[in-house]
Amino acid sequence: MNRARVWTIARSDLRQLRRSPDFWAPMLAMAALFFVIIPTGLLLGITRLGSVPTVQKVSTALDFLPQKAQEQMAGANAAERTSYALAVYLFAPLAVIVPLTISTAVGANTLVGERERGTGDFLAHSPASEREIYFGKLVASLLPGYVCTLVGFAIYSLAVNLIVGPAVGGWFFPTLDWLVLMLWVIPPFLAITLSVVLRLSARVRSAAAAQQASGLVSLPLIMISYAQSSGSLSTGTRSGLLIGAVAWAVAVLGLVRGARAVTRPRLLGVDG
Repeated sequence: MNRARVWTIARSDLRQLRRSPDFWAPMLAMAALFFVIIPTGLLLGITRLGSVPTVQKVSTALDFLPQKAQEQMAGANAAERTSYALAVYLFAPLAVIVPLTISTAVGANTLVGERERGTGDFLAHSPASEREIYFGKLVASLLPGYVCTLVGFAIYSLAVNLIVGPAVGGWFFPTLDWLVLMLWVIPPFLAITLSVVLRLSARVRSAAAAQQASGLVSLPLIMISYAQSSGSLSTGTRSGLLIGAVAWAVAVLGLVRGARAVTRPRLLGVDG
């Protein structure tokens, strides 16, 4: 496989996305909402409320968290314990929902969009192989969601350290479990979802049909990713590494099978 051709196809799609503010503006707004506005608002609110009865009840959730978390928060008050539990364990779904939603939206339109725009002919007659076209589209769909998530996660980490850090003796976030989640667990789940979405995009007749079908398929995948990602944080680093390894195996199988969905007749719209 020629990597230069793969990157050329991906770069062309990314350039089109960059010129479409109606796409990236909602994407940035969603990332800001989930990674910055909601977490920062909640953490600041709890910290300023102090040990009111409601916060004290919520802080008891820390009793069910791993021993190392309880040891780190020994001596902290209810508000600090609650902020720590939210920051380290309960906001993990944010890291899953954002990249899967963004990449699904891009991937659903990437292949069927070529036919609708009339550019499928150019792509079908290009020197790139069908596998190179598929992986170029995969990269173009994966990068916006994952890069946006990494940037949002960096801002989220800064907010957590500034708000919760003083209660635990300094900068502590991201923890090792969160790094495993972001760098080892999230990418294969993105690849699994896109292997399904790109296959749908190659087979359906319109972008609207691709969006609807992708929504139905990606929803259970998001729920599975949510459960597995939350579990990787609450059960430890070893569990996260195991979940990521299994997810990578499934992702490779899905991508190999998904690559067969891209054919030149389908790009030309004459596959019958």
